[in-house]
Amino acid sequence: MNLNVYARLSGFYFFYFALLGVLVPYWSLYLQSFGFGAETIGGLMAILMASRIIAPNIWGWFADRTGKRLEIVRFGSLMTCLMFVLIFWQDSALGIGLVMVGFSFFWNAVLPQFEVLTLNHLGDSADRYSRIRLWGSIGFILAVVLVGWVLDLVSIRWVPWMMLGIMVLIWLAALMAKGQPEVAHPPAQHGFLQQLLRPQVLAFFAICFLVQLSHGPYYTFYSVLMESLGYSRAEIGMLWAVGVIAEVIIFIYMHHLIKRFGLRRMMIGSLLICSLRWVLIGMLPDNQPLMLFAQTLHAVTFGALHAVGIALVNRYFCAASHGQGQALFSSFGFGLGGALGALVSGLLWDSAGATATFLLAAGVAIVALICATIWIKPENCAVPKP
Repeated sequence: MNLNVYARLSGFYFFYFALLGVLVPYWSLYLQSFGFGAETIGGLMAILMASRIIAPNIWGWFADRTGKRLEIVRFGSLMTCLMFVLIFWQDSALGIGLVMVGFSFFWNAVLPQFEVLTLNHLGDSADRYSRIRLWGSIGFILAVVLVGWVLDLVSIRWVPWMMLGIMVLIWLAALMAKGQPEVAHPPAQHGFLQQLLRPQVLAFFAICFLVQLSHGPYYTFYSVLMESLGYSRAEIGMLWAVGVIAEVIIFIYMHHLIKRFGLRRMMIGSLLICSLRWVLIGMLPDNQPLMLFAQTLHAVTFGALHAVGIALVNRYFCAASHGQGQALFSSFGFGLGGALGALVSGLLWDSAGATATFLLAAGVAIVALICATIWIKPENCAVPKP
């Protein structure tokens, strides 16, 4: 891959995840500024995840059938900006929720199709995907640190303006991106459902669901928890940044790790560490050195698991179904799992408390670990041959 293509692909990831660097840590604090309770915040955050259940699959099916993957990425990026503009006229939970439904329907459709574009460019070097994806992590780090520092100086109500500016940059990056020549694929001889309904593949998607379910308290209430314990917004931003810095490091070496340990062992080890991380956050959130350590575990609880998941989808589905496979990976994990994680954590946060909520998340990660140990054996589950 030449440097120009690498820069264009990396630039899109940089801005896409910079938006997450504002949205994930600070949107719950923005919602809290309206006086919304934990259940309402959990419900609103669930909208962002829930739109991933349907939107990526609709756009993934359309992209696989038409071959117009890059055009879909560009259209979705533009519509994200236009829909989000309406947020500046909303101050009720209903109004904010409707805007979140609108912009997230397009925003959540974009990344899975860009993942396919990236893998098409990489060809036989798909194990080097992490070298491009790490620029998304760098974008997240810069955004979360800078915005955290700024929000100690200005009102939390500036968050939507920051997000809109980054959304415009995502759209511009999509306009600059280039796609590989792609043709519309006829339905695969072994159809998508036939590829999906294999026991190991179903187990894989169940694990994706459980992993994101366990992340629900973290993505929804971690910043709220830290602020309640007296951490400044700059410190909260730094904690998020530490996690993503660790993620960048593992992305750099991920292709070496996969070659050395294999996808199965990487997944099992990462799930074990995921459970440990939620126990530490739930039991000792006021211990700053321990929280810094827990954040470094993000390298495997997100970074390694995400890279392994992308690689497994690429292995489980044929070329004609890659778009739908990546979309399902996004929608079933980040969508259904993330939405239920946000809803359940919102329901438990005030009644059961932070500790119990995170310990429940650790238990969910253990269930995912058991599933992976029993079912995930990638060498025995290649794409069906014609």
